Amino acid sequence: MIAAMGTPTASTSFAGLRVLSLESRRATEMAKLIATFGGNAMVAPSMREVPLESNTEAQAFTRELLGGNFDLLILLTGVGTRALTRVAETVCSREEFVAALRLLPVVARGPKPLAALKEMDVPAALAVPEPNTWRELLAALDGKANTLPVRGKRVAVQEYGASNPELLAGLVERGAQITRVPVYQWALPEDTSALRKAVQAVAEGSVDVALFTTSVQVLHLFKIAQEMQLEEKVRDAFSRILVGSIGPVTSEALREHNLRADFEPSHPKMGFLVNELAQRSADLLQRKRAT
Repeated sequence: MIAAMGTPTASTSFAGLRVLSLESRRATEMAKLIATFGGNAMVAPSMREVPLESNTEAQAFTRELLGGNFDLLILLTGVGTRALTRVAETVCSREEFVAALRLLPVVARGPKPLAALKEMDVPAALAVPEPNTWRELLAALDGKANTLPVRGKRVAVQEYGASNPELLAGLVERGAQITRVPVYQWALPEDTSALRKAVQAVAEGSVDVALFTTSVQVLHLFKIAQEMQLEEKVRDAFSRILVGSIGPVTSEALREHNLRADFEPSHPKMGFLVNELAQRSADLLQRKRAT
């Protein structure tokens, strides 16, 4: 990704701006990207994926799946799809699980669950287009209403982190019988010291640009800010910080905390976010601070 973007110039880089990222799993890659595009990187991991203490729902789903009791499966994340497969292997063999998946239509919310399906050689009946939100998912199902109906159908939804009430409500409105399949959840890092330093830096005005690549980062940033009794200072500080959001879902989470995303990339990918925002950072930040 970096090589394909070429060498940044003064007019296409962050030019020394202090750039905060809350990326966890790809923290090292994000730090390198920011530095490559001329930013002074501050990366504070804000979350970790943890298995549910009891995977009873996923195990129950597997048994129901083996019994042929579903008409449609919706996979929302690649990590969740792989975690679901591991849980299924506590109930049956991987071959049995894969064979059962092949007997029903599977909807992939985006490229990551689609890639997880390909690893198992399971075809997707429907791949949701970018930006891969619940809105596109429902619209894609509406477009396939004749060949992939949900009305009266038993639909399982693999969840990630937390339920998506809008998606579930949309499916129910379309007449689906929903079974939620939570597989893993998000938690704060075991060591929150870096995140606390980031909150302090934001409150003190020591951040110029903040990058958000998932809605959970927003939730955890404000959770720690609240614990540190800095929530209002952090919120006020964002009036002078350029906010980059990976896409609509994350921008929605920002709005829920009364913040506005100043920039979304042309594609909801980390490399595009850093590259495209670097090119426009000086102008966008100047305009934001002028108002």
